[in-house]
Amino acid sequence: MEAVIKLSRSTVEKYISCQRCCVLDKKYKIKPPSLPFTLNVAVDNLCKNEFDYYRKIKKPHPLFIEYGIDAVPFAHPKLDEWRNNFKGIRYKSTEYSYDFGGAVDDIWQKKNGELLVVDVKATSKNKFDWQDTFNKYDYAKAYKRQLEMYQWLLKKNGFHVAEEAFLLYFNARKNEELFNNQLKFNVHLIELKCSTSWVEQKVIDTVKLLRSDNFPQPSPNCEYCNYLKKRWQLSKN
Repeated sequence: MEAVIKLSRSTVEKYISCQRCCVLDKKYKIKPPSLPFTLNVAVDNLCKNEFDYYRKIKKPHPLFIEYGIDAVPFAHPKLDEWRNNFKGIRYKSTEYSYDFGGAVDDIWQKKNGELLVVDVKATSKNKFDWQDTFNKYDYAKAYKRQLEMYQWLLKKNGFHVAEEAFLLYFNARKNEELFNNQLKFNVHLIELKCSTSWVEQKVIDTVKLLRSDNFPQPSPNCEYCNYLKKRWQLSKN
């Protein structure tokens, strides 16, 4: 029997964006350098604390009322586990011997019982235009795929999941006259119509690649591979 491959949502996303980076990361533990986004983490934690307050009193968050969402924060004994980056909500396939999972930010429950997946983002732009961002940048499309993978995981765990999901964006205002040790935000709740029909096959494809001896060519759109290629070409001169 084949050994079980444990993989995360980010592993599948790497497969989609650059198969070489996926193999380097998962099989060889070679990761591109990155910086911790501690302010983003702080916003994420504060947001979760606020939703937990409304979860405890079983009432809708004011955002729900503002945007006409008939829901309350979803209460489940495993929610803290699902939010944990080292655990997350998981699905294990015996047929393909994989253990796939991802950590959700929050889940809301509609009056009809369907679950709404929510992911929290933080940024600081003079003009926030989600549609323009989605049309121009691959990372925005990856955010949608992230929600769809979480939806798929909830479905595989037996939950009824709504078609729509949400990005909760906090856009920090950086042109305030006075700082006063306070960071102020404009809040944008973005509803996305999602589809999970593609998820399972991409997970299987990722697992098959990681089991193979194939070392893929770099993606022409991968910023890390292109950086390394240019650096190597320069160093040979």
